[in-house]
Amino acid sequence: MAIYQIDPLIDPRWNALVSSHPRASVFHTVRWMRALHQSYGYTPVVFTTSPPGKPLANGLAFCDVQSWFTGRRLVSLPFSDHCEPLIGDCEEWRELMIGLRKKFDEGNWRYVEFRPLRDLPHSAGIFHESESFCFHKLDLSPALDTLLHGLHKDCIRRKIHRAEREGLTIEQGRSDALLDKFCHLQLITRRRHQLPPQPRRWFKHLMHCLGKALEIRVASKGERAVAALLTLRFRDTFVYKYGCSDENFHNLGAMQFLMWRSIEDAKKWGLRMFDFGRSDLADSGLITYKDRWGAQRSTLTYFRYPTVAHAHEDGWKLQMAKHIFERAPDSLLSIAGNLLYKHMG
Repeated sequence: MAIYQIDPLIDPRWNALVSSHPRASVFHTVRWMRALHQSYGYTPVVFTTSPPGKPLANGLAFCDVQSWFTGRRLVSLPFSDHCEPLIGDCEEWRELMIGLRKKFDEGNWRYVEFRPLRDLPHSAGIFHESESFCFHKLDLSPALDTLLHGLHKDCIRRKIHRAEREGLTIEQGRSDALLDKFCHLQLITRRRHQLPPQPRRWFKHLMHCLGKALEIRVASKGERAVAALLTLRFRDTFVYKYGCSDENFHNLGAMQFLMWRSIEDAKKWGLRMFDFGRSDLADSGLITYKDRWGAQRSTLTYFRYPTVAHAHEDGWKLQMAKHIFERAPDSLLSIAGNLLYKHMG
């Protein structure tokens, strides 16, 4: 069976497939792909067994990441926690894998990477486990009071009540003023983790491309912004994508306050799932924090062909970079983010 390559940014059939496929997510949408393209220059591409002129029965979405620093590769998809292959059955998957492997052998990519929520069908026999993460999701079907009582009493519920007593306020929307506050807190947070912040243009393009599907929430103590969330919506799912905070105000419970208000909004809008995103397996603190929201934990595994060295095998390089970032002034840290993230997807 022939494998066809299409441009999802201009071929309307991709949007039709994403709109109808039960495993599609916000990360499959043209709007998300367009933001990746505008921010980092990645080229979105979809492989399918459906010939030109016919509705798409399936599709594998990638970005062609071309980098002199990290090499050329196909990633499904950069800066996306997960991205399921949109297929109907194992036979479609087998045909796509055979065709994709042939495309790879004819090209000059270092590797192909999938980021599915579920394991890839073993019949493919081509892709191998690359990295694993912890993934959390919260079922929003129960009543709001039931969800509230399912939260950890000390670490979540008491923090929410503390934020209310402290008079924390929340602003939400998509204004440049909110984006400025979010980016300032993101810089503080990334410095705390000894990493550069992602470029402001990435968040600006996300705001422009996703429109009402994206919202920024900022919690403030008086005039001081102390925590912020950037969330996404798709169908019946609410996605927590980015969070940042000023650790000097962690005792006020601002992040718990923001998360709970987000859950309340999701319930109000009739959404059924809260996607807490991925966590590094080594980050036990973050994993425990998400557990305390009553979220269901699972393992999220990425797959690659062929097997190549993983980022964690260059741990000494990362530690050296963190040592430099920890001491860099804010302006230099922002410049580093502008330069480096397009190579990291």
